[in-house]
Amino acid sequence: MNAFSEDILAAVPMPLLLVGADERIRVMNPGAMQLFSGSGKGRHIVTVLRQPSLLQVVEQTLRSGVAANGRYVDKNLAREATYRVRVAPVQDTDGTCVLLSFEDITDLQQAGEMRRDFVANVSHELKTPLTALLGFIETLRGAARNDPEVRERFLLIMEREAQRMNRLVSDLLSLSRVESTERQQPTDPVDIKALVESTLVSLESLASSENVRLITQRMDDGHEDLVVRGDRDQLQQVLTNLIENAIKYGRSGGSVQVRLSYSSRELAFRGPGIRIDVVDDGDGFDPIHIPRLTERFYRVDNHRSREMGGTGLGLAIAKHIVNRHRGRFRIETEPGKGATFTVLLPAIP
Repeated sequence: MNAFSEDILAAVPMPLLLVGADERIRVMNPGAMQLFSGSGKGRHIVTVLRQPSLLQVVEQTLRSGVAANGRYVDKNLAREATYRVRVAPVQDTDGTCVLLSFEDITDLQQAGEMRRDFVANVSHELKTPLTALLGFIETLRGAARNDPEVRERFLLIMEREAQRMNRLVSDLLSLSRVESTERQQPTDPVDIKALVESTLVSLESLASSENVRLITQRMDDGHEDLVVRGDRDQLQQVLTNLIENAIKYGRSGGSVQVRLSYSSRELAFRGPGIRIDVVDDGDGFDPIHIPRLTERFYRVDNHRSREMGGTGLGLAIAKHIVNRHRGRFRIETEPGKGATFTVLLPAIP
């Protein structure tokens, strides 16, 4: 292969390997050198690839002259990377060679896995209440047909399960809407102080039923305007989710604090920012759960969450909404010391 052809391969960003009829590497472009941690020029392909299924594809293409596809898995990174490899015959001055091109499909594969997990989780979340409803309907048609006491108890349970399914469907629709608009930053001015106050009023009855006090605090010098560019309904949904969770998972007879503060130079935005902390005094949880807590359907305590009517989507929705507002979402907790959920939003100067 002449120098001009090697320059062309070097200009291609994806990893490329040219293998001769003797199964030795003739050319590795910079992308391939990075993938395989150095140059393998002149070495036998076996010493570089070391994955039998792909080596077999290379050998078959060299023999048959017919292009084929293979797969290469790179396990040398912090995360496993998967490549789709196209093995195609090319003519060189001294015979047939094969050109291996490596296309990184890791994100595509992960998206497929996330989709499958999502469908499996939704199916599971819906199947449980549906199975309960079908069982109660069968019982009411049979043994409990003429038992008013049992019928009333079963109907209450059926209502609760139907409400749970309704919440799940509503949260799924809400998550879909938020994800579809995540790249579109809202522009309407929203008064955060007024929004917090109206949210607390709407949750007062829930707090009273759980014997929890709702407290608001200003943690700054009392900066008058707490205004952001945002979608009022979505931001209220975030606050409602966080405060409702704090009420449900906090300590009965305890308190939930909503702290507001303004910073003229928030490091996260390199400009003015508003910080909202929702703090409960509940049992807290192991911080090991924090990285996954905003995943769809992830729960620290599955049984307790379902008992309280949780769908496992609230924090995922909150995170996407905060992302849409170009904000930051943080969680801090310690077993026995409650939890703090923080929303940082860029403020209007």
